[in-house]
Amino acid sequence: MSTHQLAALARTAEPRLMLRRFLALDAAVTGANALAYLALSGPLGRWFGADSGLLLALGAFFTVYAGCVGLLAARLRPPALAVRAVVEANLAWTAVSLVALALWLTPTTAGAVWTVLQAVVVAGFALLQYAALRQGQGSSL
Repeated sequence: MSTHQLAALARTAEPRLMLRRFLALDAAVTGANALAYLALSGPLGRWFGADSGLLLALGAFFTVYAGCVGLLAARLRPPALAVRAVVEANLAWTAVSLVALALWLTPTTAGAVWTVLQAVVVAGFALLQYAALRQGQGSSL
């Protein structure tokens, strides 16, 4: 992804702010999913064809994860090692989601579509965060 494309997405050319915005967006989307899974585990479970207990557990995990990513986004200089951990966690989540869909889950059509869409979004966060991190390393992020 080019510098210009990243800057346009983040609405800034400043690498540190770009990275912080991509982390904050990740935290916000993950936090929204967490709240939905916690508050609506029954209806969403029926709609997705997933166990409501699984959605509750995921909601609790997402709450913690979103909080950690949000704290990282709030730092003036997010540590590169912590950002790499978020990128790797996002890539791992993407892989686990797709493998689970293929081997373990038996979702409804809506659940299968949701699983693929959220995996693509999470992979997108990882790629944006990694690109912003690399860009910032040239400017002493």
